[in-house]
Amino acid sequence: MSPPSTVVDPTTRTDDRAAALRTLGEQLPRFLRLVHALKSQAAEGRDRAAVVLLFPLVRLGPLRQGALAELVHADPSTVSRHVAALIDQGLVRRVADETDGRASRLVVTDAGRTAVEQVRAEREAHLARVTADWSPTDLATFTRLFGRLLDDLAGSLPADPVAPSPRETS
Repeated sequence: MSPPSTVVDPTTRTDDRAAALRTLGEQLPRFLRLVHALKSQAAEGRDRAAVVLLFPLVRLGPLRQGALAELVHADPSTVSRHVAALIDQGLVRRVADETDGRASRLVVTDAGRTAVEQVRAEREAHLARVTADWSPTDLATFTRLFGRLLDDLAGSLPADPVAPSPRETS
């Protein structure tokens, strides 16, 4: 005698998906508030918003300021203020653009690379504490799925030709 077959009701699947999407929609704003709270606890004497601009410059190499603003989806005037702070702190320098001598590109200095490594180490240490009781499988699964969500969210943005995947970002 064969085992009874399991029939999945398609409406149950649709209801489950709708409930999961509703929950995710409620969790994302909470996540953003938590990220904002974590950012506000930044170490004194360092402009975190400006330092975050170093990550794509380290990853992609020298960029024009306008391209950097587009890449991070930020207002050019905001990026301009942050870049000025990074230059004042010696974390970035301007070099002539080899394709257009009238333009300049931003290059991370050794001090800038050190700042990136410090921020990265702080983030990883914090995440290690937060996920200390997670199994390696849970951490790997979450990391993979979160990366997938970020990739899909980035892909849903209009005209984002150089958006890095989450696995490439800071």
